[in-house]
Order: sequence, then structure tokens, then C-alpha cells
Amino acid sequence: MHETDKESEPKTRLAGAGDNTKLAHLGYSPSDYHGFVNPPVVHASTVLFPNARAMETRAQKYTYGTRGTPTTDALCEAIDALEGSAGTIIVPSGLAAVSVPFLSVLSAGDHALIVDSVYGPTRHFCNDMLKRLGISVDYYDPAIGGDIARLMKPNTKLVHTESPGSNTFEMQDISAISAAAHAGGAVVSMDNTWATPLYFKPLDHGVDISIHAATKYPAGHSDILLGTVSANAALWERVREGQITMGICGAPDDSYQVLRGLRTMGVRLAHHQESALNLARWLEQRPDVARVLHPALESFPGHAIWRRDFKGASGIFSIVLPAEGGAEAHRRKAHAFLDALRLFGLGWSWGGYESLAVHVHLGDRTVARGPTEGPVIRLQIGLEDVADLRADLEQAFQAAAAA
Repeated sequence: MHETDKESEPKTRLAGAGDNTKLAHLGYSPSDYHGFVNPPVVHASTVLFPNARAMETRAQKYTYGTRGTPTTDALCEAIDALEGSAGTIIVPSGLAAVSVPFLSVLSAGDHALIVDSVYGPTRHFCNDMLKRLGISVDYYDPAIGGDIARLMKPNTKLVHTESPGSNTFEMQDISAISAAAHAGGAVVSMDNTWATPLYFKPLDHGVDISIHAATKYPAGHSDILLGTVSANAALWERVREGQITMGICGAPDDSYQVLRGLRTMGVRLAHHQESALNLARWLEQRPDVARVLHPALESFPGHAIWRRDFKGASGIFSIVLPAEGGAEAHRRKAHAFLDALRLFGLGWSWGGYESLAVHVHLGDRTVARGPTEGPVIRLQIGLEDVADLRADLEQAFQAAAAA
């Protein structure tokens, strides 16, 4: 087989294939590694050159460990195939997957528009680092759609989206926002961690840069920190140069683990989705739940956008517990509920095999204030049996009522 045939063969073989077939075969070429199914983990800082001229011109694919290895490239190739992107970089965390592209496209004097339902650490990065660098930031309502045009300024260079929103799951009209942002000369980025590229492909909706905390569903086992940033052809070189300039790169061992996690991500997501929706519908009927915040529920305000644009839902959503009184009363009820849980762990992150619960705090929002009926509890529905999770939630409701 000619070299060009070897390079194009996986793409040809997977043309028109389903998601799970792609996940099982993307990002590796056994013929390159003596027939072994999984690519090797290449640990590297120094890469040797055959002669001084090759070293001077960097006339080979790999030149130094921070610029990629066969292991990290295998993951990048798999993500590119899923995203439809021109290139992907691997970074050490989900927050790094936000900060690297932001710093790659923004300069002192620029203005950025950030959705108000954004991931909390992203807000902290914007309010602290970006403002210290002379970049102004405004937050906008996630429901704004194409009307974001009225918030654009001559120096607006970035519009950041996240749909569904963090913790409260507000849906955004990504296509309308992208069109308005591009008309004003801004780059559009999106944190797509909730849906993964299996259930939503940002670049197909006008987004320039797709961001993922691969810590979540791609890794899938609560033991890896990693982020991916995938860009279209227009932005790829800027994102890549930003990564190289800052020297921020993901480790080969972690990349290998995430690549392995991709193989089962489709079947895991399907299970997460089915279990979460089952529980969300059950919770919606309970008198001790004021509201269920899940985009796939017909009662959810953003459901029409979710149904139009998304292929599925993942395993994380929130509930609002009814509670009288102020913040302290809400806290007591939330703590009573959480402390009674036995199968749901109390911990940050999500996307792993185990169920988790968190008391959500929304006090840093400026526009999208969120529910006020009582405390918001975010639930990550893992791979346990639904009947067991129901029983665990049932006794937690009893404890909350007693409090």
C-alpha cells in the first residue's frame, strides 16, 4: 500500500459510519505499530535530528515534546474527526482549554462578551486575568440570540458561549449568536463539554473554537484532567501558536487514557442520558421538587432549541428544592439533602461512572439570576441502576423535609 493510501484509508473506511463505529476506530493506525490495536504511549521531551541542517530547519514531524508526540497526535486526530475541525490542541485541564484560546485571540484594549451562565472558573479567569491584562468583559443573557448584536462594540473580539449553561442549563441559539458575532468581526468560542461532539457539533453552527473538558465524558472515569480545543481553518493557526507560545501541553499518558475512554463514550453517554431523563421525569412529578432544570424535558424553557439543534442529552441536570426563608434556610435544606445521600457522592466534576451531587451557588451572576424558589442541587447521574438512585434520592428528600 502506498503511503498516501495508508493515510487516507481510515477516513475512507469510516466514511458514513455511525458514531460508535467511529469512536471504536478513530485515532489509531495498527499498521503503523506492528499491528497492535492501541497506539503506544510516547514519552518525550528531547527529539533527535539526523543532522545539523534538519535541526536548523526543523525538517521533521516531531521536534520537541511540547509540540506533540504520536500519542497526543492520535487523540487530536480522533477529536478532529468528531468535531469536523482543522486542528485540535491538548491542554492539561478544562480551564486551560478556555484560557489558551482566550489569550490566543484577545489583546489589551479588546472587549469580550461572555454568557452569564458560564462555567464558574471561566468567570474567575475573565474577571481576574483578562481584566488585569486590559481586556474588558461584559456578561450577557443566555437567551439573547441574535440580539447580541446590540451589545457588540467596535473592539469586541470574542463572544463566548456555553449551551446548556453551567448548573442551570439555559439553552443558547448558537447559530444566531455566531452570525451576529461574525457580522461584528468577533470570534465565537463555545464550551461544549455537556453535549460532547456526539450530541452537538459547534463548528456546524458557526462556532470558530470548540472547547471541551475531556476530564468529563471522554475520560469517563474520574481520574484524568485534560482539555481539548478544536478550531476551524480560519482560527487554527492562532490557537496553535498560542499554545506553543505559552508552552501549555497535555501529557501523553493522560492523552492515551482519554483516547481509550473515547472507545466507550458513545455507549456510556447513551446510558447516562437514559438514566438521567428517567430520573428527571420522575423528579418533575414530585411535590418536594420546585423545578427540574433539564433541557430534554418538554417543560424546560429552552427545550425547543435543544430539540432543534442537539442529538441527545448527557447525564447532568439540576433540581430546585422548595424552601421558605433566606440563604441560610436554603443552605440548611440543601445540606440536609446532600448529607443523607449514600450512593451519590459529594464532589466536583462529572462525567464519570459514579453519581454525584453538588449544592449550586449562583451569587456571581449579573444578568441570568437563576431560580429563587430554593436551593439548586446539581445531579450527575452515573452508571448505577436507576432504581437504586431513586431510593437514595427518596430518603434524601425525607431528610430535607425533616430539616
